[in-house]
Amino acid sequence: MDTDQIPQSVATNTDGAQAANTIMELESMIKNSISTIDRNKEELKKLREMIESALTNDERYREAAEKAKETAKEKSKAKVSVMQNQATKNIAEKAKDLALEVKEANLALSEYLREYQRMTGQSEIEGDDGEVREIIYTAKLIKKQKKFS
Repeated sequence: MDTDQIPQSVATNTDGAQAANTIMELESMIKNSISTIDRNKEELKKLREMIESALTNDERYREAAEKAKETAKEKSKAKVSVMQNQATKNIAEKAKDLALEVKEANLALSEYLREYQRMTGQSEIEGDDGEVREIIYTAKLIKKQKKFS
């Protein structure tokens, strides 16, 4: 890791070398974790394929799966029939709108909590119901989209 990638606040710190070492160790742990996760995902995929193969080779399972498939088709037809009712369509649309509203409210809440924690330094907040809740964050690593020129 070259020093151009170290944040300025770390590079100017009197303990800059120690901070740089800590960052490099952290980066190494992240890379090792990514490798372990990728390896385990591949192994899990193989194991699941083996289980699926064992199931499809079992006559009793195949017959039950076929019956379940037929039942699922009947269920789907019944659902389509019920969903064509105007009252049911209205309810489904309201549910969809409300689910979107909840999702947006959760995103806004996340931002409010981030700002609250930044400004107060507190990681807990008491709700109107008297319940104390802890503010937590979950970091997630995703592959960066490649730009096509």
